[in-house]
Amino acid sequence: MTALERREPPLPSPYPLIGYLPAVYGQSPVAVRWTEGFDDVLASLITTIDCVHAYLDPLLAPEEFVRWLSTWFGVLLDESWPLSAQRAVVAEAVELFRMRGTLAGLRRHLAVVVDGEVEVTESGGTSWSLRPRPEPAADQEHWVRVVVRPRHPPSLSDAAVAAVIRAAKPVHVRHTLEVLR
Repeated sequence: MTALERREPPLPSPYPLIGYLPAVYGQSPVAVRWTEGFDDVLASLITTIDCVHAYLDPLLAPEEFVRWLSTWFGVLLDESWPLSAQRAVVAEAVELFRMRGTLAGLRRHLAVVVDGEVEVTESGGTSWSLRPRPEPAADQEHWVRVVVRPRHPPSLSDAAVAAVIRAAKPVHVRHTLEVLR
């Protein structure tokens, strides 16, 4: 089969051009055939433009577009995450960034990425200083401990979960991760 024989039939135009011309042209077979030629060319463009909202919705977009949309929000996606987790992170990126650095934000981010149970324990408390970037006091060490029980253990990368924790917690807080297989 040649390329011309494999050609798909043209899409019908949702907005035939003949309908936008004065009615007298609609009675002319030449005008009708001439505008149908344009309709065949424009139909695929019009259909793409009409469906652009589906490409920009991370829950509906094709897989390649989800990765592209993640760059709009500065979200780093891990290839080892299931596609559903990648879509969820991009869809909730604004909310996740708003809660970044808080315990609730860490829990939410992990819940979006990890399909399973997530337990987060923290040292609690706050600290302050008159100097920028002070050395932490020995009695004010902050930490967070994360225990993950995934529903599908092989699909979860320890490194990917650790990267999520590093991105969602404050920099000065130490963390430990335990993945129960």
